[in-house]
Amino acid sequence: MAGKARSYLKRVGLGLVMYNLRRDWRKLRRRLGGKDNRRVAGYLSGAGAKKLNLGCGENILKGWLNVDFDPVSEEVVNLDATERFPLPDRVFDFIFSEHMIEHVSYAQAGHMLRECFRVMKAGGRIRISTPDFKFLVELYRGDKSPLQEEYIRRTGEEPGVKALDTHVINRFVREWGHRFIYDEKALRMAMEEAGFTEIERCELNQSRSPELRNIENESRRPPGFLRLETLTLEGVKRG
Repeated sequence: MAGKARSYLKRVGLGLVMYNLRRDWRKLRRRLGGKDNRRVAGYLSGAGAKKLNLGCGENILKGWLNVDFDPVSEEVVNLDATERFPLPDRVFDFIFSEHMIEHVSYAQAGHMLRECFRVMKAGGRIRISTPDFKFLVELYRGDKSPLQEEYIRRTGEEPGVKALDTHVINRFVREWGHRFIYDEKALRMAMEEAGFTEIERCELNQSRSPELRNIENESRRPPGFLRLETLTLEGVKRG
């Protein structure tokens, strides 16, 4: 049995190494070929409001500059949010990031938000959506809604383990690449420290700015799940 476990772990480890090598090679090839620089320059030279979709994953938005650490297509520009953005100062009217900021440390998120502030025009608006720590606290309450019960059942199930709220909370803060789970006060403070003002909480896919409406990817989760777990704040850069 131990031999089988070691063999499985070896295969998993080798697969992860090969995945990382392929990913790094794709990034190097893109940089050497200048594709990302040309895509950025072409986007910024076009007409209309300039909009940055930071950490887009598979949610590629039309009319936006879609960037991600691990691009899923040639449409997406490679960008590491923990480093200086390869973008000029004061060029974007809108910045959007959905369920990405929790995948970097709190300190790295501060850097990311300061870079967002740098590349945003005066009067621009930023929208950050991320899992809500308060959602996890409420998930632990005894008087759960049917949606919360369904969330626990479908998110906490593991082989041979009955799903409990405790399992979901542990998985949420330990798995899926999560580094820091925000509540409203922590995210608000991080945005304010980066320089953003007029910070307000928004409902999922709702905003006072038409450009920031209906851009969260609710379809990637079972009905109601993304709305249940998500905290969304918007802020403004005043010049």
